[in-house]
Amino acid sequence: MKASLKNYRQAPRKVRLVARLVKGKKVSEALAVLSFTDKKASQPLKKLIKSASDNASNINQESPDNLIIKDIRVDKGMTLKRRLANSRGRASIIRKRASHVEVELSEKDK
Repeated sequence: MKASLKNYRQAPRKVRLVARLVKGKKVSEALAVLSFTDKKASQPLKKLIKSASDNASNINQESPDNLIIKDIRVDKGMTLKRRLANSRGRASIIRKRASHVEVELSEKDK
């Protein structure tokens, strides 16, 4: 079962740090790890994994206890470009990056 989060306003580089913590873990274990992770991206990822788990239990009638995080991908989203005044009448660009996150769950092999 899959779930996705589009245009999450944090740089993909920072979100990948948190995503690598939970890849390959059971869903319950991943949610516990994210509860104690002190990063901004941990709460949206926790919510996304919970959503994918609920999708699996509602649509495919799969038990959440048997699910593992098969794949979690963080790709770059759109970039907002802003300008900051600089010396001598110039402007420097500030890039406000966003992320696309996709989670895929599968049943644990017996």
